[in-house]
Amino acid sequence: MISAVRNIGGTILAVLMVWGEGLRAAAQLAGIAFKASRAEGGLKQNIGTELKTVSGQRKVFEVLRAFLPNLSLKRKLVKSYDNTGTVIITRSNDCLDVLARNEDFEVVYGSRMRKLTDGDNFFLGMQPGWDYTRDTSAMRLAARHTDVAEIVLPRAQLMASDIVERSHGKIDLPAQLSLQVPWDMTNTYFGTGGPDAATMKDWTSTLFWYLFEDLPADPELDAKAMNCAAGLRDYLDAAIADRKANPTDAEDILNRCLAQQRADTPGMSDLGIRNNILGLLIGAIPTISKACCYAMDELLNRPEELERAHRAALTNDASYENYIWEALRFYPHNPVIYRRATRDTTVARSSFRQVNVKKGQMVFAATVSAMFDRYAVEAPQEFRINRPFETYIIWGYGMHICFGAAINKAVIPAILKPLLAQKNLRRAPGPAGQIDTGPTPHPQHFHLEFDT
Repeated sequence: MISAVRNIGGTILAVLMVWGEGLRAAAQLAGIAFKASRAEGGLKQNIGTELKTVSGQRKVFEVLRAFLPNLSLKRKLVKSYDNTGTVIITRSNDCLDVLARNEDFEVVYGSRMRKLTDGDNFFLGMQPGWDYTRDTSAMRLAARHTDVAEIVLPRAQLMASDIVERSHGKIDLPAQLSLQVPWDMTNTYFGTGGPDAATMKDWTSTLFWYLFEDLPADPELDAKAMNCAAGLRDYLDAAIADRKANPTDAEDILNRCLAQQRADTPGMSDLGIRNNILGLLIGAIPTISKACCYAMDELLNRPEELERAHRAALTNDASYENYIWEALRFYPHNPVIYRRATRDTTVARSSFRQVNVKKGQMVFAATVSAMFDRYAVEAPQEFRINRPFETYIIWGYGMHICFGAAINKAVIPAILKPLLAQKNLRRAPGPAGQIDTGPTPHPQHFHLEFDT
């Protein structure tokens, strides 16, 4: 009886706190709108910039979680993939539900993936079935989980430490470190690092942008992506042919794929190998670099947490990695995952937040909102490093969780650790010390300094 009363009381308190947070966020958004309306260009010209920031997005989601947790719109927010409207999902349980229901909510990337491969799909764009099982099984044999600790992590640690040591107190995080380490992984572990580092970084960043982030369907980006895809296809075709003509004993993904080909493994033709490695490359470099920059940016905005992370990195404390994941909860590199309804269905059935989803609607599982859902996350507004790792919906969820999630979990902390261990780590003065994405969604420059 006492337990039941306590649970009821806790639920009522949580509801009141969610409502309070929603009202506070609404007031803050009103203030932002007022400020934008008074600036040159007026509300329409300025409000978009404010709401594109992660702090602005979190405020919008706080309002929605409190008062409209599941919202159906006729408006199409995604132009790059066919759809009939938009549904926004903000609560943790509902987001996970959407991402787990593959038969109701499909991945949509297949049409653009076929343009990149000039024919076939890649497993990230596939629904459950034989092709998906065939390709993921073969690539799991080529990119083994044990490789992370045995091959990938030691190399990343060594390289990151060397880069930071040679930087002499000044470093451009993406250009010198967070892009360079994952590129080296594609070169030494994948066996397909491109004609040079700069070209591979440009190819993969452009194609990642095109596949996952180009919601407005920019025609200029489309043209650039097609050129990058053609270059990447030609490079991989040549790399596969060269490796077959000039075998090596390297323990890399390309050699393992070719070994499966010799064993008549389904899906491991030259074309199949090329398409699967193309897909892995697209996700490898930009994802890791962006997450590194965002985590570092968030820690630099929190001096106390930065100092604790510094001590943890310096002393090899087991808590060190938790600072990275908690920073990415506040500043995630991928705040929303979208799926498309394959049929008329319902989310949060028989609850006050139930929403009916029509076939063809694009469903936004707002993971940045889910990670701040008070009903699922304790004290979500606080920076805590003792949260279960399952709190962090950073790499997706369910069947289509990021293929390289285990690599990311190891490599991102490894890249940042020697930098966070430095004394008096700080932003460079002026605009140079802020993340500069240039004309892209990905960090191009982020200058930091430390005492030597």
